[in-house]
Formats: sequence, structure tokens, C-alpha cells
Amino acid sequence: MKVMLVDDHAVVRTGFRLLLQACDDIEVVAEADSGEAACQMYEAVAPDVVVMDIAMAGMGGIEAIKRLLAKNSRARILALSAHEDTSHPKRALQAGALGYLSKRSAPEVLIDAIRLIAKGQRYLDAQIAQRMAVQNLTGTQGPMEKLSAREFEVFVQLAHGQSVAQISETLALSASTVGTHLYNIKQKLGLVNQAEMALLAVRHGLIDVAAS
Repeated sequence: MKVMLVDDHAVVRTGFRLLLQACDDIEVVAEADSGEAACQMYEAVAPDVVVMDIAMAGMGGIEAIKRLLAKNSRARILALSAHEDTSHPKRALQAGALGYLSKRSAPEVLIDAIRLIAKGQRYLDAQIAQRMAVQNLTGTQGPMEKLSAREFEVFVQLAHGQSVAQISETLALSASTVGTHLYNIKQKLGLVNQAEMALLAVRHGLIDVAAS
């Protein structure tokens, strides 16, 4: 199985690569440090599975998942995050990822997940699946659930310190559209400025401070 690793932290990619190199049936054929880079090299590399961190600056993992699937509807993607908040797997799966895994999972779990996804099967971290089931039963939701898919993407970029102009370019949106999303985000989450967005993003694992 050919695997492409996408994570903006070189140390994380190195750890995953060393882990997967020990498997006879898995080969790491490419590494990318951003969603943009992953989209650029995907077709040339033609991986069987893409292991995608979703908490990256720039385009971000969610948008990258959408664009990879636009290039190839059969792309098989395993989304990763350092956080276990249920808003992340929902967004990743809605974007088209076949699986979602917390970076805190045991190494053998990552290997099992890659093997299943390479076969076109779905994989969801057991603890996260349980939390999602409980939320569905109780009807509870976190603040991130209030945002639309596009608002969520804009929120992540703003939390990473991106300007409206930068977000407009990265997500191929007009500045006025980004401004409208910004207004809606502040209204829905009760936030005043970008600093508050960054703090909320850290609390919900959208910014991977530990690995920075």
C-alpha cells in the first residue's frame, strides 16, 4: 500500500514514517507539509491512502480533503487530529474522509486503520464513535457544531492568524464573502475578535499547540 503523509509538523511525519516503514505491506511514498502541497503532488504520487492532519494552517485538512476528492472521487483519506472533540470527525467525514483517528491512539491502531481504508472500508476511533453516539442520543452539541461547513473553514483560518485577504485567496472566496462568514461566526459563537477565536480554537483542538 502506498501512503502519503500530510502534516505541518516534520517531527510528526517522521514518527509516522518510521512506524509505517516497519510494516512489510506499507510504503510511505510522499510527505506534504500542507494541504496545498498534498493537492499539488497527489496525482503524481497516486497513493492508496492519504493520512491527513486536519489542524493545519493555510488551506487546512478539511478543505484539502474536499479538493483531493474533487481530483479523484476514489481517493481514500484517513483524517487525523490531536484532539478528540466530536466536531472534528463529523467535519472530516462529511468532507469525504473514509476514517478519522486521534493522534493519541496506539501505533497499531493507525496501521489497522490504514489497512482498512486501503480496502475502501470506513474506520472511526472507538471512543470518538461512542461520544458521537451519545451526542446524537442526547441532542447535545458543542459550539463548533453551530457553524456551517464553510464558516468552520473560515474560522480555522482566522484562528491561525490569517487575514481576510489571505483566506480569500486560500479558499477561493471573495473578500466580501469571507467578511460575511466572519460576521456570522462572531454572532453564532459570541466572539468579539480574532484573539478570542484563537483561544476557542486551541480549546477545541483546531490549533495543535502541543506539536508547534
